[in-house]
Amino acid sequence: MLQLEALVAGWRRPVVGPVSLTLARGEVVGLWGANGSGKSTLLAAVAGQARCFDGRLRRAPGVGIAVQPQAPVRLDPLPVTGRELLAVAGADPQAPGLPPTLAALLPQRLDRISGGQHQLLCVWAVLAGGAGLVLLDEPTNNLDPTHTTVLAQMLAARRAHRAVLLVSHERAFLEAHCSRILALDSAGALAAERRPVTGLISGDTPWT
Repeated sequence: MLQLEALVAGWRRPVVGPVSLTLARGEVVGLWGANGSGKSTLLAAVAGQARCFDGRLRRAPGVGIAVQPQAPVRLDPLPVTGRELLAVAGADPQAPGLPPTLAALLPQRLDRISGGQHQLLCVWAVLAGGAGLVLLDEPTNNLDPTHTTVLAQMLAARRAHRAVLLVSHERAFLEAHCSRILALDSAGALAAERRPVTGLISGDTPWT
């Protein structure tokens, strides 16, 4: 689905890289690093928003990309419901794996739900759409432990037919719910890549 070869990316100047990775269908790969290490910039480069200065970026032919930004836009008070949000995003509200917690939000107005509930709806909108490559930037933001558990369930339910690249500062979440973890150093270069030994998503096996 995605291949990076010594990619260096940024805006007016390089911010992150070199980074090499291969992301296949069915994988949830976590990206971890200190603030300012370029995690969000790397996602922006994959999405075609940031500039690639060096290296190569390849996406599978015809693959669609869905991006969940770090701070989802909340509309001004309008009678827009959760179901209408999914429709605008091209997501199927009847898609398999929709948690009951989110199903209960579909008829509600977006300006009357919590920040965490809005965050989960926005994540579901990209996971339940037709994109084969999903980019999630800090999806655990605004989530309490209960909603974080729901997020993990959503990832597990929707991973089979797409590849997910997920940025988070929550190392424990990445360890528990990602197939692999890539760590960036303070300069934005790939410092390590590992597969968690515990808390693997069903079907994964650790490196030996």
